[in-house]
Amino acid sequence: MSSYQKELEKYRDVDEDEILKTLSPEELEQLDCELQEMDPENMLLPAGLRQRDQTKKSPTGPLDREALLQYLEQQALEVKERDDLVPFTGEKKGKPYIQPKREIPAQEQITLEPELEEALAHATDAEMCDIAAILGMYTLMSNKQYYDAICSGEICNTEGISSVVQPDKYKPVPDEPPNPTNIDEMLKRVRSNDKDLEEVNLNNIQDIPIPTLSELCEAMKTNTYVRSFSLVATKSGDPIAHAVADMLRENRSLQSLNIESNFISSTGLMAVLKAVRENATLTELRVDNQRQWPGDAVEMEMATVLEQCPSIVRFGYHFTQQGPRARAAQAVTRNNELRRQQKKR
Repeated sequence: MSSYQKELEKYRDVDEDEILKTLSPEELEQLDCELQEMDPENMLLPAGLRQRDQTKKSPTGPLDREALLQYLEQQALEVKERDDLVPFTGEKKGKPYIQPKREIPAQEQITLEPELEEALAHATDAEMCDIAAILGMYTLMSNKQYYDAICSGEICNTEGISSVVQPDKYKPVPDEPPNPTNIDEMLKRVRSNDKDLEEVNLNNIQDIPIPTLSELCEAMKTNTYVRSFSLVATKSGDPIAHAVADMLRENRSLQSLNIESNFISSTGLMAVLKAVRENATLTELRVDNQRQWPGDAVEMEMATVLEQCPSIVRFGYHFTQQGPRARAAQAVTRNNELRRQQKKR
């Protein structure tokens, strides 16, 4: 046993309670302050518990945050700025850097025939651009210059060679004009079964109220002249999908239905697919680009519907699974072949 351990042995049987009873209030306060400083490195404790309170002054009043900020700002403004050791006069010292000319070593110098030297000396920028493209120096020109020089047999580049590759400049494509369809007038024509109305196109009209779309689907149940019904990007959700499903169960004249780019979930798509089974006149169905992926079960149901509905010859959806994709492609091919044979007869 070491001497340090022997020194500690005499404190093994000491009664701490008896010692604390004999201490005065001043000694207890001092002991409390010493204990607060026993673990100053403990980051789990707040700062007030890692060090003792050494402030003996009584508070002068409640904290006034605005007054404190004003006092600090005033103190900062009153402090005089430190003078510069060397005052700035605007004088520029030193010499501008001039890049030295690099001398090409003799082993790197290329000597051409006099005829080639003379031809290259009098070559235009367009001719130099075509020569660089033929030699494969595609980093000296844009993609359009490079491919034009490779594919065409004539000199067609007049922009010249640049040491910085620049992207091709494309003409901006103007936005499509807004859909001019009048919703109220369209609804009246559908309800009145107008024989001149064969297409209902509400694409990209995003402020159509849900009750209005529901009334339109309700009116489509008895319409016999509309052949195409499109609700692309109209912010339609599951309520509209169920209304479309009810319409498909009764309508017998609609041939094309497009509800792409909407907010229809797997429940709404399932309702539409089940209604398609009861409709024998629909030939085109497009349901792609919904806000969320419908899931494996819906994709399997799509493939099953295409197999059981020979009238559908065009189907718009990007499958994520290989199995339903192959089944759907095979079913659509078979339906088109059946349609071709029926027309032949």
